[in-house]
Amino acid sequence: MITTALTRRFDLTTPIVGAPMAGVSGGALARAVSAAGGLGMIGVSGRHTPEFVTEQATIAAEGGRPFGVGLMIWTLAGAPELFAATMAARPSLVSMSFGDPAPYVGPLHDAGIAVVSQVNTVADARRAIDAGVDVLVAQGTEAGGHTGQRAMLPLLQEVLALTDRPVLAAGGIANGAGMAAALVAGAAGVWVGTALLSCSEGLNAATARARVRAATGDETVLTRAFDVAEGIAWPERWPGRALVNDFSRVWHGREEELVDDPAARQLVVEGRRSGDPAHAPLYAGEAVGLVTTERSATDVVRELDADAGKALRAVPRLLA
Repeated sequence: MITTALTRRFDLTTPIVGAPMAGVSGGALARAVSAAGGLGMIGVSGRHTPEFVTEQATIAAEGGRPFGVGLMIWTLAGAPELFAATMAARPSLVSMSFGDPAPYVGPLHDAGIAVVSQVNTVADARRAIDAGVDVLVAQGTEAGGHTGQRAMLPLLQEVLALTDRPVLAAGGIANGAGMAAALVAGAAGVWVGTALLSCSEGLNAATARARVRAATGDETVLTRAFDVAEGIAWPERWPGRALVNDFSRVWHGREEELVDDPAARQLVVEGRRSGDPAHAPLYAGEAVGLVTTERSATDVVRELDADAGKALRAVPRLLA
């Protein structure tokens, strides 16, 4: 069994946290990750309701294992009820990311809930440390979904130099060897999302899961085009890494023009509604080429853990 500060803190048998991917990571996926000894997370966006949080948390809690909820700080000013519903759900861990976590750490700690924050720069890390978060996630630009511009490994090393709190690695990790590499680099665990995009428990459609399995790591783009098209007010510093499609080929890098082209923007809105892969965004990271089968998240986590253990046991041979 791989033991780290993360596993000891949350009574886990593997240092794997399922990333809170909004639209994918619901209660069933979180429960399946936790059933394998990791910590599953529920992803909550500004489009969700408090009832969604309550419902999905109830599903996750049915497994009797620790689970978490991920919130996007920049959305909470307009939807404070999402934070209240998360508090009421009593998860073991809440991710306060993409903004300043300081206003939320105290209330969560008072409720006995640990706080994690994804960081994309050293300045983000310093702010999270000053806010008193319990765990940091060094999220590299390799990650799927909304992320920053720094590569994971150098960012991880810089964040580790700032704190003795547990730091997790996120971005580009989808097999046991990648997980082992992050642990050897000093991470207390891994925060995986793309590896779970084709799991049967996900909230995403079967067609989306099939598209993930068919993609390679060469087919992603870090872009704001989809957010601009949908009118989503994501702060500009966090573009989204998605699979390349017809829409991104035309509009990536032309976001200023896109703002004034309602017909083009409507293509994404309609694509999202119909699931049209040519225009709908499908967020995935650079490790997507390693995701080739559909199976339970429990099996994915167990395989990651077993293969990471094998890789770690092989490390001493490098010193011979």
